[in-house]
Amino acid sequence: MRIQRTHLAGFLALAITACARGERASTAGSLAVTDDAGRRVTLPAPARRIVSLLPSFTELLFAIGAGDRLVGRTTWCDYPPQALAVASVGDGIPPNVEAVAARTPDLVVLYRSAPNVTAAAQLGRLGIRSVLFDLNRLEELGPVARRLGVLTGQVGRADSLARVTDSLASQPPVPSPQSLVFIVWDNPPIVIGAGSYLDRLAGLAGARNVFHDIGSPSAQVSIETIAARDPDFIAVLADSTMRGPPRYAARPEWRVVRAVRERRFLSLPGQLFGRPTPRVAEAVGQLRRLLATTP
Repeated sequence: MRIQRTHLAGFLALAITACARGERASTAGSLAVTDDAGRRVTLPAPARRIVSLLPSFTELLFAIGAGDRLVGRTTWCDYPPQALAVASVGDGIPPNVEAVAARTPDLVVLYRSAPNVTAAAQLGRLGIRSVLFDLNRLEELGPVARRLGVLTGQVGRADSLARVTDSLASQPPVPSPQSLVFIVWDNPPIVIGAGSYLDRLAGLAGARNVFHDIGSPSAQVSIETIAARDPDFIAVLADSTMRGPPRYAARPEWRVVRAVRERRFLSLPGQLFGRPTPRVAEAVGQLRRLLATTP
């Protein structure tokens, strides 16, 4: 199994009250938000040339009607299909500042991480405005969408989208006896905890994440710990080339896990499940069907 290029670890959450940050500045003729690094970011007019450095941000921009403003994206921004027509500026974390600047953006949208905070400072010295957002949990989709709506002048569409995602985020988990573990890497095993979007998807689809007690988005555990928690299913993020169970399923040490012995794997398309996106209802529905039909 090769590492999936997902942003599944290392994020902190904003409260839903952060929605209020996405308001117009009082200064006439300008737009302003407070980003998740605590910076007040002001634009003189709606952004027209945007570089998005996270697949989730790219999807959100298209969903609120600002996709035609994109002039740069990461290699991993592959949805919607129209995104592939936008010039790539590389992996995105850390960003290639020179490649980003070459697109002459008036706004760069970055995930808040230490390397990206540094990149934002470098872009600022070049006179390029940027915003840094956290986006790992379902609860963060609405606040990010609203602030992107302000910066692009798409407030109405962004608010509509945010209301839908906020509503989903507020729903309680569906009671169910089924359990699963999300394994995103096998050597050493790395699993998903309660701080992740995937943990909420499981609950909404009717399954209990056996590592819900881990507060972080992800954590390293032992194979023996996975076996002791005895999940009914193992959920695997798969790319388009993956066929059948993950390769580690054939290794003797993994035979202690009942779900491995019984080949109870849920193959989840990375493009849909590997990032928080406006397609959350689609992801929940697909996971629910897999839980119902996997022997």
